[in-house]
Amino acid sequence: MGEPEPVQSKAEGAKALSRYLREGIASGALGVGVKLPAERELSDRFGASRGAVRRVLAGFRERGLITQTVGSGTFVAQATAPAQPAEPPRQTSLDGNVSPAELMVARKLIEPLMPGLIVRNATAADFARMQHCIEQSEAAETIEDFEHWDGALHTALAVATHNGFFVRILELTQRVRDQGEWGRLKARSLTGPRRAQYERQHRALVDALRDRDAEGAHRLLVQHLDQIQQNLFGD
Repeated sequence: MGEPEPVQSKAEGAKALSRYLREGIASGALGVGVKLPAERELSDRFGASRGAVRRVLAGFRERGLITQTVGSGTFVAQATAPAQPAEPPRQTSLDGNVSPAELMVARKLIEPLMPGLIVRNATAADFARMQHCIEQSEAAETIEDFEHWDGALHTALAVATHNGFFVRILELTQRVRDQGEWGRLKARSLTGPRRAQYERQHRALVDALRDRDAEGAHRLLVQHLDQIQQNLFGD
C-alpha cells in the first residue's frame, strides 16, 4: 500500500484510514502479523482525530481483522477482509447518545461490581497489564494521552474479571469517553493536583486487587468514581 491520499476533514480522514486498512488486508499488502503504526502516527498520517482512529480500529478488531494488546501494539489478524463495507465501524445505539453525566451514573452502578470477580479470576498477566497502564498514564505528557491510559486501565480491570459482559460494557464506555464533550470536561477539570490524586487512587486500587482484598478494592473504586464525578460536574 502506498502513502494515503490527502484528506480534507477529520471525517474523511477516518474513512481514508478504514479504506486503507480494508484494502491492505484484502490485497495482502497488510499481511497477517504485520504491526500497524501507533494511534498517534495514524492520526497524523490520515488527518483523523485520535478518537476517530480508535473507533476505526475497534471496528476492525470486532470483526477479527486485527488484534490489539496493551504494551505490544496492533497487528493484522487475518488475510482477507469481509465482503461487507468496513466503514463506518459498527456502532451501537448507545454511541453518540450518551452524555458524560449519564456515563458517570452508569459507571458508578457497574464498575463497583468488578472487584469481586477480579479478586477471584485475575491472573499475573492481568495485573501486569494494569501496572503497564498505570505507568503509561503517569508518564503521559498530555491530557489526551493521560485520558487514553486512564481508560485503558479501566478496560484492563474489566478484562481481569474474565467476564465478557464487563469487557463489552467498558468498550462502550471508552467510545463515549472518546467523544468531544467528555474530553472538553476532562481537560477543564484535570488540574495537576487532581491528576496526582487519580494516580494515587489507581495505584491503591490495583494494590488492593493484587492483595485479593475485594472489600477494600470496592471501597477504593467507589471513592475514585465519586471523585471523578465531583471534579467533572461538582455533584
